[in-house]
Amino acid sequence: MNLEQNFNRKNYSDDTLLGLYTALLKPRLIEEKMLILLRQGKISKWFSGIGQEAISVGATEALESDEYILTMHRNLGVFTSRNVPLYRLFSQWQGKTAGYTQGRDRSFHFGTNEHHIVGMISHLGAQLAVGNGIALANQLKKSKKIALAFTGDGATSEGDFHEAMNVASVWQLPIIFIIENNGYGLSTPNNEQFRCAKISDRAKGYGMESIMIEGNNILEVYDTILNVSKYIKNNPQPIMVECLTFRMRGHEEASGTKYVPQELMNEWQKKDPILTYENYLKKLGILTDKKIEKLRADIKNQINEGLKKASNESFPDSDTEREESAMYSPFTSNIIKPNSLEKSKKRFIDALSDSLHQNLQKYPNLILMGQDIAEYGGVFKITEGMVEKYGKDRIRNTPLCESAIIGAGLGLSIQQMKSVIEMQFADFVTCGFNQIVNNLAKVYYRWQQNADVVIRMPTGAGVGAGPFHSQSNEAWFFHTAGLKIVYPSTPYDAKGLLNTAIEDPNPYLFFEHKYLYRSLSETIPDDFYTVPVGKARIVQEGSDISIITYGMGVHWATEIVQKLDKQEISIEILDLRTLLPWDKEAVQKTVSKTGKVLICHEDCLTGGIGGEISAWISEHCFENLDAPVMRVGSLDTAVPFSKNLENDFLPQNRLRKKLKELILY
Repeated sequence: MNLEQNFNRKNYSDDTLLGLYTALLKPRLIEEKMLILLRQGKISKWFSGIGQEAISVGATEALESDEYILTMHRNLGVFTSRNVPLYRLFSQWQGKTAGYTQGRDRSFHFGTNEHHIVGMISHLGAQLAVGNGIALANQLKKSKKIALAFTGDGATSEGDFHEAMNVASVWQLPIIFIIENNGYGLSTPNNEQFRCAKISDRAKGYGMESIMIEGNNILEVYDTILNVSKYIKNNPQPIMVECLTFRMRGHEEASGTKYVPQELMNEWQKKDPILTYENYLKKLGILTDKKIEKLRADIKNQINEGLKKASNESFPDSDTEREESAMYSPFTSNIIKPNSLEKSKKRFIDALSDSLHQNLQKYPNLILMGQDIAEYGGVFKITEGMVEKYGKDRIRNTPLCESAIIGAGLGLSIQQMKSVIEMQFADFVTCGFNQIVNNLAKVYYRWQQNADVVIRMPTGAGVGAGPFHSQSNEAWFFHTAGLKIVYPSTPYDAKGLLNTAIEDPNPYLFFEHKYLYRSLSETIPDDFYTVPVGKARIVQEGSDISIITYGMGVHWATEIVQKLDKQEISIEILDLRTLLPWDKEAVQKTVSKTGKVLICHEDCLTGGIGGEISAWISEHCFENLDAPVMRVGSLDTAVPFSKNLENDFLPQNRLRKKLKELILY
């Protein structure tokens, strides 16, 4: 079948039809030039969209210029249709400073708020959830705007795809999901990817409408997206659009196309979106060979001018300080003191609830999300009563899909909104790990988009909850630049640090020990106040030994030290409070003061944060040490359920022994 027979101009003007052709031709000519540069070694890698241009161009031309599009490998037509300066695109692909990632990432791994584009990360389906967050912001703002997110046939097998579809449908978000079905996930054909006849059939399972169209037909793509967009602006809901297409080159240039039968290549060559549309416009008399020649010459001139300008751009100089600071959106915490002297005794959970209430009042753009946090109040009841006060738009129950919700938090942030996401238990964060370490943590470094997301993490053992509800997993994230990690040990710090975390536009993991929720109370200010992030707290002054710890370790150390004879030994306890960044200055000061150090954490000993702090002390404070740096942590096992086993797992008893050993050293 020749797609030329399917073109239907409907009531579109000659100018519209010609404009679509020009927009279609531009990415093709750029690609042809880039393939030459690739062979010359001037760009490092290329994911060709030749044969698929009609989808990117048709969809982008159908949307308003301020509606966000989330792209994939082969969506060059989105960038060109949004008039992204060519010299910046070429600089991006060459790793130059003028590129959108300033040499920090390659290809289409970037976004630009100026052009309302959010580029991909390599983990494919992860961007769909971000699109949901952008659509949610549009919905909450009642802006009558939509979001559009691309994905490929291969990525529909990923969990992120299913989570995003489900959340979008449950929340009835105004978003279009375009699936570019080109028949292969790299080299794996569709019959080895899924069993359904059409990918779009899957939409039924989510209660979502779907459409399947010819992706090589620019008019069909343009008309479909234009009408779907108008429809969901007035009837908010997600719609899946499957675009049948084919890529005429390899998944990326190095992989080739030997796995594709030649007859299939020949068949799709006849359906080339540019040649078929070009012939159609010629028959209508809208386009002539002379016009084509002129258009090609004009576009090639633009390309050559862009390349010339890009060639004059510099490669980034290595600057360690600049690169390290580039991981975080700039933020200076101005310490806020309470307005009044009124105080009251509050449990740990009350302090957290206080903070959330006051921030919901302070920031109208703040959204809370999590499983069972609305009417039920969360499994620990920290958000109890909030839905009645702030409504379900802002206190949002979520399906059981951690990855989709964390991704949505980033999408909200792109729309200048804040979010606090509650993990039901810190253990469950594994299901959203990729979104945290690859999306939230790296997005500012890549294209200067902050991730204004706080993830609350009910953590820790000692409550008989077993291996999957008791883990201390802060060290999993301690290695990841771009994140901030906070772990308060008192109600005062819990409230003040959560206030600071919500104020800060960077992504946070906020650990809350479950054992402390109802067992610990403190008289704290009723008003809003903040506590500085990155600053440790001296719990108890001492001169002979320093115990450096955080979380429950603070209370174990305090209990043990209080039973010692203060006439014989003077022990200083330092509560880190913030784990990333941790307070090196305070650590150095206490080590210099005492000369003996014991580091304690609840996490397993091997690979725990104490190992990094110990190494840093040994390297930077060696001359002040009068003994080896000692460490205490939990056993290198899973967290057991039985009380006796759990008591042995936790480091409390070993802390006593190790402290005596250090005293006698």
